[in-house]
Amino acid sequence: MAAIAEQVSTTELRPAAAGRNPWALAWRRLRSNRIALAALGLFILIVVVCLAAPLYAHDLAHIGNPLSPNLNGTTVANGKVVPIMQEGGGILHLGETPIGPTWSLGHYFLGADGLGRDVASLVLYGGRASLQIGLASAVICCVVATVFALIAGFFGGLTDTILSRIMDIVWSFPVILLAICIATVLLTQPNGVKVGFLTIYATSLWVPTFIIALIYVPYVYRPVRGQVLSVVQKEFVEASIAQGASNFRLIFSEILPNVISTVIVLLPLITATNILTESALSYLSVGVQPPNVSWGTIIADGQDLLYTRPWVSLAPGIMIVLTVLALNVLGDGVRDALDPRAKLRVK
Repeated sequence: MAAIAEQVSTTELRPAAAGRNPWALAWRRLRSNRIALAALGLFILIVVVCLAAPLYAHDLAHIGNPLSPNLNGTTVANGKVVPIMQEGGGILHLGETPIGPTWSLGHYFLGADGLGRDVASLVLYGGRASLQIGLASAVICCVVATVFALIAGFFGGLTDTILSRIMDIVWSFPVILLAICIATVLLTQPNGVKVGFLTIYATSLWVPTFIIALIYVPYVYRPVRGQVLSVVQKEFVEASIAQGASNFRLIFSEILPNVISTVIVLLPLITATNILTESALSYLSVGVQPPNVSWGTIIADGQDLLYTRPWVSLAPGIMIVLTVLALNVLGDGVRDALDPRAKLRVK
């Protein structure tokens, strides 16, 4: 009896987790996951550092236009003024080779590329483009896929069949090949691409953004549609139908709140995938176009200097690895936090 009384009193003193806000519970689970929080901190740090690219280039490295060639420029290395492009480089000591890393933040910290541009500044500016494309395309992809999944899963029948078959067709193409085909068509338009009253030119970052968002819509559509089909069969939806709720209210008040957690989990994972895809397309010269730079274009520019100045390609490659790793770990942490059957316990 004493044990039972002690158990009852302990239960009464402990707040019931089931009565708490599910989003508050998810946030507490996420806060208890130190690895996910570390990944979130790393990703925020990368974003902040890339956003500070103009501050670094103009105030610290003292570079006028980091994207312009600087073949005849000079810098300071080991206390001496030296040319950025040095003669007699390479194995045969012929031609010109850009200066290597000086490890001085104000003087070509990571060296120069084949055009005499500061690699550190290029990596930061390239990160701005890669992150912008990755985040924007992920948001567009998730929004479009969620709308289609809600329509297909709620109405079913012919609507579901048509939308699902369209997604299957897009799904059947190899991702990179489909992206290259679309990019080739869009980038060869002499007067740009007209979307309503807007004209998007080949040098715009919106071209790779829309391409990447389009090709990954089926990857988000399928799991979200499955969740919608499951929620539609729930008793609370049938109760709302019996009360005369409109389709708009059923979709956005009853179904969407119960599937939005799946979209939130997929968002960081799709962002990481989109950053990798953008880097691949830019490396193949069908992604970000000059004068803009991204991590993929910097790697492509540095492949000819891989044996003499490896940091031109290594620096953006390391940034890609860190960003994608942080987003994937964060996505796993968000999934565990939003999963009511997660192993993490709320204390």
